Amino acid sequence: MTAITRSDAARLLLRLGVGGVMAAHGSQKLFGWFGGGGIDGTAGYFESIGFRPGRPAALAAGITETAGGAMLAAGLATPSTGAATASTMVVAAVTHAPGGFFAMKGGYEYPAVLGLASGALALAGAGKLSLDELFGNRFAGKGFALVSVAATVAVTLLVLRRRRAVLSAEEEAVETG
Repeated sequence: MTAITRSDAARLLLRLGVGGVMAAHGSQKLFGWFGGGGIDGTAGYFESIGFRPGRPAALAAGITETAGGAMLAAGLATPSTGAATASTMVVAAVTHAPGGFFAMKGGYEYPAVLGLASGALALAGAGKLSLDELFGNRFAGKGFALVSVAATVAVTLLVLRRRRAVLSAEEEAVETG
């Protein structure tokens, strides 16, 4: 086994921090933990901001954040989990963009940072202090990385396009109604 580098230690810390935060946010959506709304509350909120139907959108976001965050923290299938959590955070950042940059005013700063960190981990890999390394990078090779990034970009664009269509249709109905 080769020596553990500062880069490996840094990736471990970044994975634990970002993955832990993502898992906590997802558990708010799925289970109502940490003051979250649970599936019903999250689904209602998602409906109100243009994600229809709200329940499947809430489940997708909650599962991606919870499972993806836990897997990212453990360094398991890091290209895929990093890409998936980055995708979820891109959607969150776009959703919060009308609030400006700063999170304290409802802006996109927080999901943007989580998304960028997740994306960086997807590209950089988990490092030696990870389950990916333990399993011989079986779930973290270049092929996984390329397919994961391509798939999550496509899904992200699809989700954002669908939300934009819903919001445009609502605006049009209000204007003509």
